Amino acid sequence: MQSTDRPPNRLAGETSPYLLQHQHNPVDWHPWGPEALAKARELRRPIFLSIGYSACHWCHVMERESFENPDIAALMNEHFVNIKVDREERPDLDNLYMAAVQAMTGHGGWPMSVFLTPELQPFHGGTYYPPADRRGMPGFPRILDGVALAWRDRRGEVAAAASQMTAQLQSLGEVPEAVGGLDVALLDNAYQRLARAYDPRHGGFGDAPKFPHPMDLRVLLRHWHRTGETHALEMVTHTLDRMARGGIYDQLLGGFARYSTDDRWLVPHFEKMLYDNALLATTYLEAYQATGEPDLARVARETLDYVIDRMTVPEGAFAATEDADSEGVEGKFYVWSLAEVVEILGPVAGQTFAAAYGVSESGNWEGSNILHMPRPLRDTAVKIGRDVEGLRAELVASRALLLASRDRRVPPAKDTKVLTAWNGLMLAAMAEGSAILGDARYLDAAARAAGFLLDAMRGPDGRLFRSYKDGRARLNGYLDDYACLIDGLTRLFEVSGEGRWIDAAVGIAEAMIVEFQDPEAGGFHYTGRGHEALIARQKDTFDNATPSGNAMAATALLRLASLTGREEFEVAGRRALEAVQAIMAKAPTAAGQSLIALDYLLSSSREYAVVGQSEVIEAIRAIYGRFEPGKVVAVSSGGPASVPLLADRPARGGRVTTYICEHYVCEEPVVGLEPLRAKLAEPVAR
Repeated sequence: MQSTDRPPNRLAGETSPYLLQHQHNPVDWHPWGPEALAKARELRRPIFLSIGYSACHWCHVMERESFENPDIAALMNEHFVNIKVDREERPDLDNLYMAAVQAMTGHGGWPMSVFLTPELQPFHGGTYYPPADRRGMPGFPRILDGVALAWRDRRGEVAAAASQMTAQLQSLGEVPEAVGGLDVALLDNAYQRLARAYDPRHGGFGDAPKFPHPMDLRVLLRHWHRTGETHALEMVTHTLDRMARGGIYDQLLGGFARYSTDDRWLVPHFEKMLYDNALLATTYLEAYQATGEPDLARVARETLDYVIDRMTVPEGAFAATEDADSEGVEGKFYVWSLAEVVEILGPVAGQTFAAAYGVSESGNWEGSNILHMPRPLRDTAVKIGRDVEGLRAELVASRALLLASRDRRVPPAKDTKVLTAWNGLMLAAMAEGSAILGDARYLDAAARAAGFLLDAMRGPDGRLFRSYKDGRARLNGYLDDYACLIDGLTRLFEVSGEGRWIDAAVGIAEAMIVEFQDPEAGGFHYTGRGHEALIARQKDTFDNATPSGNAMAATALLRLASLTGREEFEVAGRRALEAVQAIMAKAPTAAGQSLIALDYLLSSSREYAVVGQSEVIEAIRAIYGRFEPGKVVAVSSGGPASVPLLADRPARGGRVTTYICEHYVCEEPVVGLEPLRAKLAEPVAR
């Protein structure tokens, strides 16, 4: 445990919970900044750069084992300038040096441990190091001694290796040469590659550890919508069902953990990230639109409810993460014994719950039970001789009792900083969830968060900040901050019709193009023109757990172009896709969001303009009642038109009127709610 008896180090002035967790370490930590970098140059010492985040289990382990160890700290302080970085605040540094670590070791992860020259060039790196040699892994003291010795005795070799690695990192910003055009063949190839990677038994893609891949699932949904290929839809629904029944999903409260450590979604890495829940809520919503399956709607609703209830900060925006650990033990907050379940629910209801959620005397993980549904509810009902609806109602009551009991435990820590990009993703999920699920709470939550972001996360010059905590907005916004917020504001406008959201999206898009676009090679840089100069200026072109910044820029700009008629937005969005055309062709499983944007670009892009003062909300919900990824929606309740789609389009006869256009051809306006529903009930054209 961290000793608070020591005087705080330089991290005490930071707002990041991750950095503050290290403020009483005996390590002479510095935050990344001019003071630390100047010190390294002045002393000609190498930099030890440690990057992690507050919900990272192994980051906590390395802190307890090494950074709290006075002997190890003494080694660090003697030989290095030690810098601690929150990857969520500085994704530019994380992306840059993670690429170096992956090139050096063949893998990456957090905590990231990388050694730099005073000129910030990386020459040695890894991830977690134990405090002593263990299971074939060198201990951290051995690493520190070895690097210090190399710096002292073989500095020329170190400098040469660092220079070579830097050149390799700089080459990553180059746009690969495209072959062919932006056409449907890229989408068909992606489907074939995803089908080959699919796990038909447990759903998802690949083996353990297994990540949700929401962008790839949404690519498959679009393939099904475009071609009618049923296997594409089956891969999506099977995966979403298995995840929702697995331990990766919080069966009591809702919300998803980051990934599963096994291939069957049972044992999660228990931390919960805002971005995962935004992206998965959107995926479940779209799958519900496509199928009408109530369980998909239930999971989306529970996930959005979890974010509103447990991840909303007082200012109205959404917090970044919840920790994996409670009382220093990973997963302790979430697991159960059979005796606990029976004690709380009683012997009859307890055994019924145990049958439904895989609870046993021996447990399914380290002697405890992670709640999951090993079989669909209807199969459990048959097995125990119960009516499925009666069983469903009983389990709702049982879950509420267990949740109330769990809420009395010591909860995991929560990182309450607000990140613009992740909030933008959640804005989109909340806004569309309000229309698809017919729940105004989600629209209210999105509007409140959007208002905060526009008020608190923009500087006087209109540019965005990355992070907000404790009343302070700080750090330059990155490409994904701009792109995700533009997309979230656009979706919020489409559902609400409030002009302030589309006006803000347009202003931020104009700033993004000026600040980040590469006018020569195409696409967008990850850092803005006025950002701190690093050893390489990268382009974020590959999806990771979150969509790539370049892909989100394309997504947001193409949609904004459809609504506003601004040709420069469409040109910039198309060029962003052309910049990653080779990636979409050669590595489609790393380009899911780019493929989603491409599908939109190639789609018919049906336009709905909804005008009226009554039944407008019902009309919007009807439009969002089916899966139509190429649509855009503009809404007016009678005020001045905020986008061209609404110009010269009055409500007729005092009734809600919907103007539908496709392929630059507009149909006769649909007057009234029931005629609109009848129109939408017609088969979707492929």
